[in-house]
Amino acid sequence: MVSTSPTDLLPDLHEALHATFGFTAFRGVQEDVVRRVMAGKSTLAVMPTGAGKSLTYQLPAVAMPGTCVVVSPLIALMHDQLRSATANGIRAATLTSADTDREQTIERFRAGQLDLLYVAPERASQGHFRELLSNAPVCLFAIDEAHCVSEWGHDFRPDYRALRPLMDAFPEVPRLALTATADAHTREDILAQLAIPGEGLILAGFDRPNIRYAIRPRDNPMRQLEQLFAEQPGPGIVYAQTRAQVEKIAERLGGNGRRVLPYHAGLAAQVRAANQAAFVASEDMVMVATVAFGMGI
Repeated sequence: MVSTSPTDLLPDLHEALHATFGFTAFRGVQEDVVRRVMAGKSTLAVMPTGAGKSLTYQLPAVAMPGTCVVVSPLIALMHDQLRSATANGIRAATLTSADTDREQTIERFRAGQLDLLYVAPERASQGHFRELLSNAPVCLFAIDEAHCVSEWGHDFRPDYRALRPLMDAFPEVPRLALTATADAHTREDILAQLAIPGEGLILAGFDRPNIRYAIRPRDNPMRQLEQLFAEQPGPGIVYAQTRAQVEKIAERLGGNGRRVLPYHAGLAAQVRAANQAAFVASEDMVMVATVAFGMGI
């Protein structure tokens, strides 16, 4: 692996922030996370959805020499991040089973022509990927949805456990774990599983004044849903317990003139990815889903 050790002469982060993302200031704990990462210190950042977690690795990836390797659990999520990064002028690529340009991506990675490389944990844990990293400039490991490494977490993925040996093989490269959903037990386990020191925990506040909770008596649920979406503009998600309920509700709501799509594990991966992409791009679509939908949304 080509050495890309951090330097004490950190670039002007606010200048880089504005040049890359058009922002004049960081939000919340973003700057704390970025500065720690760019100082070469491994970090666990627990930040709520919408707090700008992706910026905390994208900015260092642009500001530092080398490539940031981002481990993410879902192909659709990686492709969403890829579109966003590319729109900001960041040199990024995905290396997944769904990509047809894998050889070109590998060559760009070896040549140091990528700021970000997104991979799934299954690929990252393979021996040939470790060999690939040995011949490429890597500046940071970013582990998105890091709660997947913990058995305490609600989305435990065994493949995430294989990331530790990979990263241990490159001790000079800092690691940044990111999640929006980790209680105290899960946070401690993530730190232990990924060998991040306790001092590396950065915990953001989870007060979301833009979110309002309402509980209503159950009285003809389908009619209540139809009325709710008639009154509420903008995108929405309806969660159901079973796949059959998802299909039934989606069909019923779709008859009211609004675009409604289903999402559950029984759908083909390509269909799920297409439906998720449509939801992210839409300003008024309704997704009816099981708990399979939600990671990264």
